[in-house]
Amino acid sequence: MQPPLSRLVLYTKRMDEMVAFYETHFGYRARRQKGDRIVELVPPGPGVHLMLHPAGKATREGQVTVKLVFDAPDVAAFCAKARDRGLEFGPIHEADGYGFANAKDPSNNAISVSGRAFAGR
Repeated sequence: MQPPLSRLVLYTKRMDEMVAFYETHFGYRARRQKGDRIVELVPPGPGVHLMLHPAGKATREGQVTVKLVFDAPDVAAFCAKARDRGLEFGPIHEADGYGFANAKDPSNNAISVSGRAFAGR
């Protein structure tokens, strides 16, 4: 058996903003351990844990080669609710029977909300 992907480390210079962003818009909850620099963000259900790690001074935030994708059965409805909470997604794009929209988190990481997981169901 191969081990599943369960955690993703994001380096950030904006720890508090990142915690608030993922709690507010995606339902994550912060888990902090005394003496640990990493803040673990736990998803509201099954899914990948986000490990927020303080970025060094020379670290450039936001990677163009990585995008965090969150599944949503109704992308337009999710984007409308996100807008009400202060997160503006770009236009909804249509691709092979599903929609998706893109945005950035406070550390300039690419994020997307996508209906791909629900296409054809």
